Amino acid sequence: MDLRSELDKASLFQNLELLAQQVVEGFISGIHKSPFHGFSAEFAEHKIYNKGESTKHIDWKLFAKTDKLYTKRYEEETNLRCHMILDNSASMYYPEIANPTIDNLNKIGFGVLAIAAIMNILKRQRDAVGLSVFSDSYSFYSTEKGSERHHQMLLSKLSEISLDTKPAKQTDIYTYLHLIAEKIKRRSLIFLFTDMFQTTTDDERIFDALRHLKYNKHEVVLFHLLDADKELHFDFSNAPKRFLDVETGEHIDLFSDTVKEGYEKAIKTYFDSLKLKCAQYKIKYVEVDVRGDFSKVLNTFMGERQKFL
Repeated sequence: MDLRSELDKASLFQNLELLAQQVVEGFISGIHKSPFHGFSAEFAEHKIYNKGESTKHIDWKLFAKTDKLYTKRYEEETNLRCHMILDNSASMYYPEIANPTIDNLNKIGFGVLAIAAIMNILKRQRDAVGLSVFSDSYSFYSTEKGSERHHQMLLSKLSEISLDTKPAKQTDIYTYLHLIAEKIKRRSLIFLFTDMFQTTTDDERIFDALRHLKYNKHEVVLFHLLDADKELHFDFSNAPKRFLDVETGEHIDLFSDTVKEGYEKAIKTYFDSLKLKCAQYKIKYVEVDVRGDFSKVLNTFMGERQKFL
């Protein structure tokens, strides 16, 4: 990746919070009248402050007028716990995009911004969010918290990931999903962002790791990120090309049309088995084309949040 490309990426993700806010506001405006009651934490009324309660929501302006302590009560006060899991392996950095925009992202860029957008909604709701990042190592873990400092720390980590130019080569889904499942002790809503491409683990062990995420009665959503044209339909011009496995370094030279039919059949078989196992383990499976917008992710989040509460 050249310097110009790195600067373009830095420019796009330099204020991830603002970018996420734009995504969420665009989503809200598209909904018009939202069916999701309590989407924003709307102020409802005051209640008398009781000794020992948090002072976070004390109305100090009212205290100055009345010399009495009151706290603001909101329409919907929840303590939802939500944990984001992001696959940060080399395959997630496909396709390489020289000039990324909010409408033109690779899988890791889409995943980072989708998580930041969900975090924006969670922040509005005063819900707790945690984050895990894995590839060939368990590189980052933060438990669920709702503070502004914690929110900014997670945004900083996501920004760092979005600018990474040397991602880990391989993916160890099996090992690290098990470790993550062990760490999340309290019942949570879990979102996994991954392309489900890996090099070292057979399918059954991956499914076993996914099932472990359901431990402790967690609700789990698998956002399966892919570039549908290339990775699902193998839509390449029929000219001689070198296809490189970014995780193993192996390559093959061929005309795409010679393997297109076999590839589509094999990938469909794998995806169908993944969907079947997710249904069996009561994990919500959502296929997401990173060439599309974020409405599918955010609609899924809002629906799952309503059911979880």
